[in-house]
Amino acid sequence: MHMADALVAPGVAATMYAASTAAAAYSVKKVRLENDIKKIPVMGVMSAFVFATQMINFTIPGTGSSGHLCGGLLLSILLGPYAGFLSMISVLLIQCLLFADGGLLALGSNIWNMAFYGCFIGYLLIYRPMVKRSMKSGWIILASVLGSVVSLQLGALSVTLETIASGITALSFGQFLLLMQPIHLAIGTVEGLITAAVVIFVNNTRPELLHNYAGKNRVSFKQVILILSAVVVLIGGGLSLVASANPDGLEWSIEKVTGSTEVAPENKYADAVKAAEDIQGKTAVLPDYSFADSNLVLGTSVSGIFGSIVVALVCVGCGILFKFFKKKG
Repeated sequence: MHMADALVAPGVAATMYAASTAAAAYSVKKVRLENDIKKIPVMGVMSAFVFATQMINFTIPGTGSSGHLCGGLLLSILLGPYAGFLSMISVLLIQCLLFADGGLLALGSNIWNMAFYGCFIGYLLIYRPMVKRSMKSGWIILASVLGSVVSLQLGALSVTLETIASGITALSFGQFLLLMQPIHLAIGTVEGLITAAVVIFVNNTRPELLHNYAGKNRVSFKQVILILSAVVVLIGGGLSLVASANPDGLEWSIEKVTGSTEVAPENKYADAVKAAEDIQGKTAVLPDYSFADSNLVLGTSVSGIFGSIVVALVCVGCGILFKFFKKKG
């Protein structure tokens, strides 16, 4: 669901940057009040996990499309909505700057569409009320799937509205909406199952790591962090090589309407789009998760591992730099 700069007019981009910045500022305030220093390593590892899993596009059978985990709901289940939202910003920022995945002009929109709904709607309004009844695996699966589906449906709707409001493409609102919603229903269902699998693992090993839930820990904190770190390396460095080459839900929807996965902006916005792309061209060390001007598959593995490490370091570094957690007393 990463939007490209060509889909977003400067006015819409500025609006979504403002909305995402406001949500981020409020989240920083709330995380400081929580003052839970144990979240620092969990933020780092789980943000790296989300980055790595986003590299694995899974095929949606019978459509010619693919999807990947967004991760906002998963991060919120472990970290709470506020730390989860900030962690998602780290993931999307690194993807944008170092890998040219998602437009720089569209970053505010991508943060809102991919992080806000999962953290503040999928988790706070759907998942958390449901699992208050029971933390049995069946309830976790149901709550995860429902929370993910609703989050992605809202995100897909926002992408459509932001694109149409920008008025820089020839996309039809009706056609675009009727393509975006069903494909992201399927993607949301798969995301929910992946989310549930991770949550059930944590619940069975170290339930203390789940936000606002305490249970009997069966595995040490260090062991769980090491296991999750090993999974990140396996996914980012290995499984990323077998990701589906099919266009994602957004690209697939655009292609169905226009005949191409890429959309050119109107001339009046071309300079703004080019300026943003020029900046990304300078910051992207591994554009499209590969070595520049190379088709070596090693580039994908390097991107997965390198990106995961950078995301983890950014999350932990920001937590320390902005004093999210202070010693009590």
